[in-house]
Amino acid sequence: MKVLGLAAWSGSGKTTLLGRLIPALVDRGLEVSTVKRAHHDFDVDQPGKDSHAHRQAGATEVLVSSARRWALMHELRGAPELDLQAILARLSQVDLVLVEGFKSAPIAKIEVHRHETGHPLLAPNDPHVIAVASDVPALQAPVPVLDLDDAGAIAGFVIDRLGPFP
Repeated sequence: MKVLGLAAWSGSGKTTLLGRLIPALVDRGLEVSTVKRAHHDFDVDQPGKDSHAHRQAGATEVLVSSARRWALMHELRGAPELDLQAILARLSQVDLVLVEGFKSAPIAKIEVHRHETGHPLLAPNDPHVIAVASDVPALQAPVPVLDLDDAGAIAGFVIDRLGPFP
């Protein structure tokens, strides 16, 4: 399974780019999964639902299943957070996993850079950044600079750089 991260300062547009990049890759025949790092307490469950009551009662794992999807919630209950490799090991096999967050993970990354954020580039100090997707056309960077608004070109770069894919 190939893995590619999207790294950036907060507010740079990682999620927006992912929303356009995923269909561009799927349209080219790739099976894609994503991993999103949350920096805060989050919950995918809803109070009042049976699954939420099961977790609140102390269940370590609750799996909810239907004819359309299933979701497994695992409560850490004080255990350490999983690292990226442990998370990837839990995923089903696909062609490409796109990772949002885990900025310091030693994986190939595309940096998302927007001029308006005012942040410096990560690429000069991160040897794992393989390209920068930016809204600055003449940006000087130590890696290829891709047009942030051209998801098709970014998908092509990903396939060329990380391929071949099955």
